[in-house]
Amino acid sequence: MELKFVKMHGLGNDFIVLDLRGRRVRGLTELIKKLSHRRFGIGFDQALVLKNSKKADFLMEIYNADGSKVEMCGNGIRCLANYIWKRRLKRKPTLSIETMAGIKAVERVKGGLVRVDMGEPILEGSLIPVKKEGLIKDHPLKIRGRTFHITCVSMGNPHCVIFVDSVDDFDVARFGPVLESHSFFPNRTNVEFVEVLNKKKIKMRVWERGSGETFACGTGACASAVASHIKGLTQRKVVVYLKGGELLIEWSRDDNHVYMTGPAEEVFEGTINVKFWR
Repeated sequence: MELKFVKMHGLGNDFIVLDLRGRRVRGLTELIKKLSHRRFGIGFDQALVLKNSKKADFLMEIYNADGSKVEMCGNGIRCLANYIWKRRLKRKPTLSIETMAGIKAVERVKGGLVRVDMGEPILEGSLIPVKKEGLIKDHPLKIRGRTFHITCVSMGNPHCVIFVDSVDDFDVARFGPVLESHSFFPNRTNVEFVEVLNKKKIKMRVWERGSGETFACGTGACASAVASHIKGLTQRKVVVYLKGGELLIEWSRDDNHVYMTGPAEEVFEGTINVKFWR
């Protein structure tokens, strides 16, 4: 059995797209885990699976490099939208894409960028979820002898935002995996380390749940922008600088939705001989 894939990235956060509309692949999770390896496979942070939807134009399933399934991916949904437009699966400049975090509206804007309505941020602790109710702002959490004051947000998936003096100097690899798996987070969490540059700009590094440190995270950028405004550090519209580039994030006063604008690039196409990987 042969399976076509397309390699894509959003600011260096990289993916393979698998079009499985009307198809079923046995052992997909194990296959994705093997293919994600950067030396023995294709190499990617996440796999995006395109399927038919009864509720929207399309459905997107997202798998981390470790095979775990996740609710939402901001860079991923921009890439999937570009995949759809490039292949003319839908010609209209707006799309509705069903995810585990709900149906997201996506539109093509000037400069080849993609704008996504990421919906309302979830700030209630029990819904994020974390093991504490109410707004989780500057909550103390002790990790490896150091106390972090965390602010938590869900953008359909959980995020723990920590503000630091310098993201470039911070040891993300040391603290990221411990925070990701801390008992305070029942479903594990994504972790963002944020440096505020001014009222309109922040800098961020991310430890993604199930993937490790990545070059960018769309939902993480949204969560960081929301957390920054909640703490009174920034305005509602900010540029978020990541290792792979920048995203424009706006937390609208009108509808309380967070809007993310950024690029999505196609890198190459290929074919997987599934039998070879069994």
